[in-house]
Amino acid sequence: MSVHEAITAHTRKQHSHLEQFLELEEAREHAIDHAVARCAAGQPFHVDAINEWTIRINKHAQNGISPTRALVTEQMVRDFVPAPRNKTAANDKDCRMHLGNLAVYGR
Repeated sequence: MSVHEAITAHTRKQHSHLEQFLELEEAREHAIDHAVARCAAGQPFHVDAINEWTIRINKHAQNGISPTRALVTEQMVRDFVPAPRNKTAANDKDCRMHLGNLAVYGR
């Protein structure tokens, strides 16, 4: 195998790993959205689904270059929900990133 072929194979492997990570992350984000919506509506919620996806993401990260995520607590979701009602899309994105950062750093 030439150096070029080896580099190409390695790059494809990394790309595939990151694509799988993005799929896992999207499922985790969906679970976060569900928990946040239920909490905001005053309904009971849990973080089990979020943390199941988190565990999958962390196992996946052991085999490549993707980031890990920390487990999310119910309190983290409660802390996220009281965000201002008159928020713009940019503010909503900032809030989502904040919740993600809490998950990353395991607040």
